Amino acid sequence: MKLLGLQIPNFTFPGVPNDRLFEHIVTLATTAERSGFDSVFVMDHLYQIGGIGPRTDPMLEGYTLLGGLAARTTRVRLGTLVTGVTYRNPAFLAKVVTTLDIVSSGRAICGIGAAWNEDEHRGYGYDFPPVGERLSRLEEALQIIRAMFREEASSFSGRYYHIHQALNVPRPEQPNGPPIMIGGGGEQRTLKLVAQYADMCNFFGDVATVRHKLEVLQRHCEAVGRDPNSIVKTRLGSLIIRSTDAEAERALERRLTVPGVNREWVRTGYIVGGPERVRDQVQKLLDTGLDGLIFNMPHVEDLEAIELAGRTLAGLEQATAVR
Repeated sequence: MKLLGLQIPNFTFPGVPNDRLFEHIVTLATTAERSGFDSVFVMDHLYQIGGIGPRTDPMLEGYTLLGGLAARTTRVRLGTLVTGVTYRNPAFLAKVVTTLDIVSSGRAICGIGAAWNEDEHRGYGYDFPPVGERLSRLEEALQIIRAMFREEASSFSGRYYHIHQALNVPRPEQPNGPPIMIGGGGEQRTLKLVAQYADMCNFFGDVATVRHKLEVLQRHCEAVGRDPNSIVKTRLGSLIIRSTDAEAERALERRLTVPGVNREWVRTGYIVGGPERVRDQVQKLLDTGLDGLIFNMPHVEDLEAIELAGRTLAGLEQATAVR
């Protein structure tokens, strides 16, 4: 497996006050690093999102948090899953991610997508254009970010964004800049953008859905002359792992009592069980042709569960490739 990531989407921890919140998140990230995860992701949201918690729950700004984690970790790659294109000027975003790459000694990932949360756009005063425009903005942003990562002085003139001889000094640590990960599974435009511009991609779904998305991506790659194996293809889901299946099922039942939990997401997005059952379910996902998996973990404050997940999954390999 090319990538095993832990996503930390929740900053509400029982008994952890604000003045200890960052240290607790550092503990989660370093536990993941020590246990075999090779990457840590946070959301780029301003409010908590439905299905995880109430919108009034704490939400930290993603890149400030990642900069702090970069200084306290040594190996894991770091990124947002994913930045909404509407929240930042794309040249400025390239500068932010380059700075993260410098601070982390070459461990940044540039996650980006078309954005979706109208509520926080409205609250913070960001424009929330129709989805077609957001995807067009995403395409222009991808061109600008790639140029800022790769060129000494970048210029671009599009419908939505313009830069002129923009400097990005110091240069990123990683050759050609941090890998660009596009989040989303839209089959007509998003996966086409992946084929054209991305180094990595991420989407959701069960085995059948993932297999279908990979087939669509392969067709887009063929249309533009791109080798799909040059793209690291990942899937985000939720993981509840315990030492036995019965313990994991009890943890799942506790999760289902949380107000607002999306039961359809639980059905298609959760992997639940002891180590053997989890390995079997994860292997079925890898057998679709995925290169990596990213998990958030309900009750993520359970450090033993993070350790068990790392030990269980870090050695798994992709068994088959998309044909």
